[in-house]
Amino acid sequence: MAVAVFQRHDLPMVLPANLHALDADALRQLLIAQDRELTWRQTKIDQLTHELSLHKRWRFGVKTERLPLEQAQLFEETVEADLAAMTEELEQLSGKPASAKGQAKRKPLPPDLPRTEIHNEPASTLCACGCQMKRIGEDVAEKLDYTPGIFSVERHVRGKWVCQACETLVQAPVPAHVIDKGLPTTGLLAQVLVAKYQDHLPLYRQEGIFGRAGLAIPQSTLAQWVGQMGVQLQPLVDALKAELLAFPVLHADETPVAMLDPGAGKTHRAYLWSYSIGAHDPVRAVIYDFAESRAGKHAQDFLADWRGTLVCDDYSGNVAAEVMLCAERRRPPSGRSAQPSRT
Repeated sequence: MAVAVFQRHDLPMVLPANLHALDADALRQLLIAQDRELTWRQTKIDQLTHELSLHKRWRFGVKTERLPLEQAQLFEETVEADLAAMTEELEQLSGKPASAKGQAKRKPLPPDLPRTEIHNEPASTLCACGCQMKRIGEDVAEKLDYTPGIFSVERHVRGKWVCQACETLVQAPVPAHVIDKGLPTTGLLAQVLVAKYQDHLPLYRQEGIFGRAGLAIPQSTLAQWVGQMGVQLQPLVDALKAELLAFPVLHADETPVAMLDPGAGKTHRAYLWSYSIGAHDPVRAVIYDFAESRAGKHAQDFLADWRGTLVCDDYSGNVAAEVMLCAERRRPPSGRSAQPSRT
């Protein structure tokens, strides 16, 4: 499967290695590009900061206490996930972790859970000066893992090695994790996401299931994991979209969903657009794109410069023609008009 390379704004800006060899025009273009990138980042940071402030005001404000219990529980799961997702995006854009002020201390994992130790040691304990290093201690990080019905703990042990001659300290780097410094392993995160989106199990039900397995993970914690994972999986979605748009025929349809509006304390209708490849094509791919309306411009924005045939239903309404024309306006290189099929 071919995977396209995307320019991601959440990655750090890197100067070219041959910076000293650039002429005046090249340096001028580089400065312009860097200035545009900084402007985009700052605009995005301001937008996310404003949205985060509004969500926190609703989540922790006095107005929340006036909502009925059932309605408050309806909003809690989605708001917690949104807060975590926006915080994760802000950390990626700013390049520094969010302040931990006022953050509750994590409780230790139950000692009765089975534990598997994973040792990470330096590739070599021979110091650069030629002396053999001595182990003086270790750092231990515990990650919560889950196999359906059974919790277990991964103990990541990183030994500390020091050279007594030159006092050089060496330690293996921390293994990469999906959520940096987070508690869950990739197996537990996969379990939560699959159960929520594939098996349609709300997080409060998963909390009860985990409780019967020996450790009731709070619904708010599960929601934070879901929000953070949504941000971390975005590069995979981008690569899948590039693969999908390489096909000449696509299928599209929209489904109404209830969108929560925390400020108003109610829901309104939004739409989840699905784009897929044909059933007989060699690649099985479906991408879902959220939109607040049924207007055809959302399909046009998603397809961008794609050229081909879009297969969609001929529903009645004043936006039907606009959706159909999204494909009709795109002409293939042969010059023939790509007529949309109707099912």
